[in-house]
Amino acid sequence: MNPVDRIEVCATPLDVAAEYTALQGRSGDGACALFVGSVRDFNAGSDVCGLALEHYAGMTEKSLQRIINAARERWSLGRVTIVHRVGPMQVNDEIVFVGVTSAHRQAAFAACQYIMDRLKTEAPFWKREVIADERGQPSERWVEARVSDTAEMEKWSEG
Repeated sequence: MNPVDRIEVCATPLDVAAEYTALQGRSGDGACALFVGSVRDFNAGSDVCGLALEHYAGMTEKSLQRIINAARERWSLGRVTIVHRVGPMQVNDEIVFVGVTSAHRQAAFAACQYIMDRLKTEAPFWKREVIADERGQPSERWVEARVSDTAEMEKWSEG
């Protein structure tokens, strides 16, 4: 792992401010791009009450490192952080933090989006939503991969 890469998969709430602060510190990096994903209260036409994420420990971290390595091959990057939460979560809880620094904003923005697009399509996470059924009672369903996520990822292979 590159010494300026940080990868963590955790069951505890994310501290977005601390993660942002930890990205700072390289004087040559004039740009920092962040993405923070949170639990929405709706998906696929249903009200979402919460969700739980599962992963395969060890395999997940290796997959995230491969994604970072691929981003580093495309852009000159400083620090890269991916923190992804697993376990049960409530609506509005942060699920994922991706932060990228670079000398220039274009590389930081592009790499941040690229990392998130690959994470959504390749990283071994499994999401189970808690939704209200037709009687208003909680039920669970596994979340399928989205065609729109795959389409976003395919844009990176063009051109």
